[in-house]
Amino acid sequence: MGSSTFSYIFHILFISLLVPNLASSPPVQDPEFVVDEVHKSINASRRNLGYLSCGTGNPIDDCWRCDPNWEKNRQRLADCAIGFGKHAMGGKNGRIYVITDAGDDDPVNPRPGTLRHAVIQDESLWIIFKRDMVITLKQELLMNSFKTIDGRGASVHISGGPCITIHYVSNIIIHGIHIHDCKPGGSTIIRDSPHHAGHWTPSDGDGVSIFGSKNIWVDHCSLSNCHDGLIDVIHGSTAVTISNNYMTHHDKVMLLGHSDSYMQDKNMQVTVAFNHFGEGLIQRMPRCRLGYFHVVNNDYTHWEMYAIGGSANPTINSQGNRFLAPNDRSKKEVTKHENAPESEWKRWNWRSEGDLMLNGAFFRQTGASGASSTFARASSLSARPSSLVGTMTMTAGALKCRRGSHC
Repeated sequence: MGSSTFSYIFHILFISLLVPNLASSPPVQDPEFVVDEVHKSINASRRNLGYLSCGTGNPIDDCWRCDPNWEKNRQRLADCAIGFGKHAMGGKNGRIYVITDAGDDDPVNPRPGTLRHAVIQDESLWIIFKRDMVITLKQELLMNSFKTIDGRGASVHISGGPCITIHYVSNIIIHGIHIHDCKPGGSTIIRDSPHHAGHWTPSDGDGVSIFGSKNIWVDHCSLSNCHDGLIDVIHGSTAVTISNNYMTHHDKVMLLGHSDSYMQDKNMQVTVAFNHFGEGLIQRMPRCRLGYFHVVNNDYTHWEMYAIGGSANPTINSQGNRFLAPNDRSKKEVTKHENAPESEWKRWNWRSEGDLMLNGAFFRQTGASGASSTFARASSLSARPSSLVGTMTMTAGALKCRRGSHC
């Protein structure tokens, strides 16, 4: 049986689990029980289903994971981005740089073969890893433009120290990396290009910090348990896509916008798509300010305070997401409007379209009645039905890709 046929059969079986009477007219009698059972089944098997990569409805994965020769065609990934970050080239058409050394002894004069040496180069590079490795950085990793960090084919962890900083650069792709237990960095000298090393103030301890940058794509990473945010996009950054990531065990997950008064963030455009927001998460999935944010086809299975929130009149377009509220209360609000009286936040344009609300979850929509046409014109991609979210996000996070086999 071909993989595409198998995927199609699995897709039909998955939908029939969500809607067991699909072939007949009677409705599901206990949908919350069915969804809970499907969710348990997904969590029990999701990490072992990497071969179900074709025909899932996930446009990113269906673009490249069906290729059995993905290792020889690595840079094809750069053609598969969607959303506002779809023009992120990364290191496309650049040479392959293989990381052979997990060390980070000298942030000012990094050794060739280390990740730090690779990411500061001026040329376009597609960075891969020779073997599994855990990289503990002494200081934050400052990236130069036109770089792809591609973890496919190895289990690569950046953890236990400061993590990734994307600062006033463009065209960055980060794919297939485990990023966790990130800590603040010190006030010190760090090299950010072959020709320049400068003084940096202490870092916050984010997993990925995107600062004043554009054309950025973070895809298929697993992130958890960092000191500050898992992914922060601030200081006028725009054209960003955050997709297919698996996020767990963290408080303030994702900040999009520096402060309520930082007006440059009004031009920010960020797509948050196909991510799984999993166990142990508290808030900010994402927290938005000022800009335009398309939150589409994500799976929310845990949030303690709120899932999507913000302040300073951001525009939030929530489409085709699945919100499964915790079981500790009868109602659970998805949204949180912050730092403004109700008379003000009622005018903010927050829309929910085609979202699946389960176990008492609800989305508080606000804004002008005519905002829907604005959302339609500005949407960064077309949402799939929320009933397909489980299939599309089943392998969110770093993939177990091995050379010579399907990813």
